[in-house]
Amino acid sequence: MNDVVELQIAGNGDVVAVRQRVRTVAQEIGLSVVDQTKVVTAASELARNTVVYGGGGQVRIEVVSRGARRGLRLLFSDDGPGIADLAQALTDGWSTGGGLGLGLSGSRRLMDEFDLTSEPGQGTRVTVTKWGR
Repeated sequence: MNDVVELQIAGNGDVVAVRQRVRTVAQEIGLSVVDQTKVVTAASELARNTVVYGGGGQVRIEVVSRGARRGLRLLFSDDGPGIADLAQALTDGWSTGGGLGLGLSGSRRLMDEFDLTSEPGQGTRVTVTKWGR
C-alpha cells in the first residue's frame, strides 16, 4: 500500500472512485467499520463539493501516524471561485447550490480533524483526518 495517493476529481465517476479508494485504505490501516463509514461519507461529500462548487480538483489520500496510532488524512483542493464567508459555509442548512447544506459541517463532525481554507478567486482547500482508535 502506498502511503500517499492522489486522484483527480472531475465528475461523478471520480467521486465514486474517491469513495472506493478511501474505503480500501481505511480498511487496510485497520479503522473500525464505524470509522470507515464516517471517513467514506466525509470523502464523498467533499469530493462532490469539489466537483459541484470548485469545478473539479484533486484529493490527496495519505496514511499518517502519531506514535502508535495510524490515521487517514484527506486533502481536497480546487482552483474554483472559493468561499466568501467560511463561517456561513460551515453553518448547518446553508447552501449556495440548493442542497441540504450539510456537506462541510457534516464532514467536520464526522472527522477528528478538520481544516478549511478558501478565498474568493483562489480556490478551496479542505483537510480532514480520521485517527484509528
